[in-house]
Amino acid sequence: MYLRDRVPLPINYNPLLVFVDDPKEEFNTQLVRTSNLLISSLRFLKSLQKGILEPEVFHLNPSKSDTNLFRTVTKLLPSSVSWYGAYMFNAFPLDMSQYEGLFNATRIPKKGKDLIFRNPSARHVLVMRNGHFFTFNVIDSNGHIMEPEYISSCIKHILEDPSAENQCPIGVLTTENRDVWAEARDHLERLGNKEVLELIDSSIFCICLDDKTVGDNPEVITRSFLHADGVNRWFDKSLSLLVSKDGKAAVNFEHSWGDGVAVLRYFQDIHKDSTSHRWIHPESEKSFKDVAKHISKLEFKLDEKAKNDVLKAKEKYNSFTNSLGFSFFEFHGFGKTLCKAAQVSPDSIMQLGFQLAYNKLSGKYVGTYESCSTAAFKHGRTETMRPCTMATKEFCESLRGSHQPDFQILRSMLSNCSKVHSNLSREAAMGQGFDRHLFGLRKVAERKGSALPEIFKDPAYATLNHNIVSTSTLSSDVVALGGFGPVVKDGLGIGYSIYDNRLGAVVSYYKGSADGNGFKDCLEEAFRDIHKALLVK
Repeated sequence: MYLRDRVPLPINYNPLLVFVDDPKEEFNTQLVRTSNLLISSLRFLKSLQKGILEPEVFHLNPSKSDTNLFRTVTKLLPSSVSWYGAYMFNAFPLDMSQYEGLFNATRIPKKGKDLIFRNPSARHVLVMRNGHFFTFNVIDSNGHIMEPEYISSCIKHILEDPSAENQCPIGVLTTENRDVWAEARDHLERLGNKEVLELIDSSIFCICLDDKTVGDNPEVITRSFLHADGVNRWFDKSLSLLVSKDGKAAVNFEHSWGDGVAVLRYFQDIHKDSTSHRWIHPESEKSFKDVAKHISKLEFKLDEKAKNDVLKAKEKYNSFTNSLGFSFFEFHGFGKTLCKAAQVSPDSIMQLGFQLAYNKLSGKYVGTYESCSTAAFKHGRTETMRPCTMATKEFCESLRGSHQPDFQILRSMLSNCSKVHSNLSREAAMGQGFDRHLFGLRKVAERKGSALPEIFKDPAYATLNHNIVSTSTLSSDVVALGGFGPVVKDGLGIGYSIYDNRLGAVVSYYKGSADGNGFKDCLEEAFRDIHKALLVK
């Protein structure tokens, strides 16, 4: 699905996750933050390679299984039967095969279908600044991580590079339609840039050092890290670590190799590691050395056609990103704590809020998508959950159909919405959803070249798959915000977070095609109504 799609990666596929700041303000400079996150990323990589990364486990009853006893028992069991020990605790180890896709990987544009290139033996990182490319080794010939002072010295050297913004930034080409980019890349290779491209593709990951400050404005932060102007990005890399001039940090990742579950684990682990160990301090510069000879600045050979390709890509991308709008929602009335006290699923309440808000805005119920991980299965990716249900419709109509709704009845309906949603979630996670199954059948029929079965021609099937409300969550205390673009022109892309005592969402939309600001206002009303119902005993 991903590799055959020809649309540009940014906004359409690549999401963003923004880190919360280091709690110690002096460690939030661009140099120190980048250095510590890079070193922690390498420690995560080495743990993964050595097979000592703590397994990802789904706990049906965390209070009984997410314990030291569980870890001790499963650790003592032979690997061939350790899964059985976990099962006895009602805990299920999840597939982690995606994790290797985090590093040393790049999506290569090809006509018709892209490919994923991997080179696990590469020992260098790619660093971008002002649209220029730099590489340096971070792993030595024995497979060990280089000294923190050396790594930070290299970052400092690149930050001090006097080069102005690249007037022909090749990275902009990664914002193009995939077939257009495939042709442009083939042309670059014919000009003698194959070795440069291989260095980019094989790098452990990409670090983008931006020369702009983003402050605390959520729209500036989101635009900078979700799409920016494309000059200082290589959107094809499986993972990019982005750091602004004022030390705000984020991750932008290509989606074909894996899903948010793997990225969130990496994200949480490196934040914890970088803020607990702090390998580089503000005063570490005193011990820095001259590392110029260890850093390579990559130069592309260009002709007029290549320069024109970049110019056209830049113009198209500016127009594309200018068409995108954002609304930011934050509700401090309640969060996970109240939901759990009321014995309802926090996620079900969040999704009910989206249904109620869209109904308040438009009077309609529309195709709604929620991603659900199927990592309980080997090589599992995702299944679709459909949060727009008869239960949510009943709640919305009961609330909106009366000037004085009976909140006692609504409270009962809330519980039913939660029960239905939780069942759908469980079924999707256990491979009992229907979306991916039907998608597979349709693709088989298309490739056979025979007439499509009638179900796939039915208007209801088209409506179901026109996901006007597309949602995804990667809630964590170390995620400041996360987001992605709408999946259809008239749709909303909603990245949401559920905290103990507040709710948050980043809503993206295309200007003139969807009313993101109106939806945000309706969300405020919706959650006030839901809050009242939750408080009913």
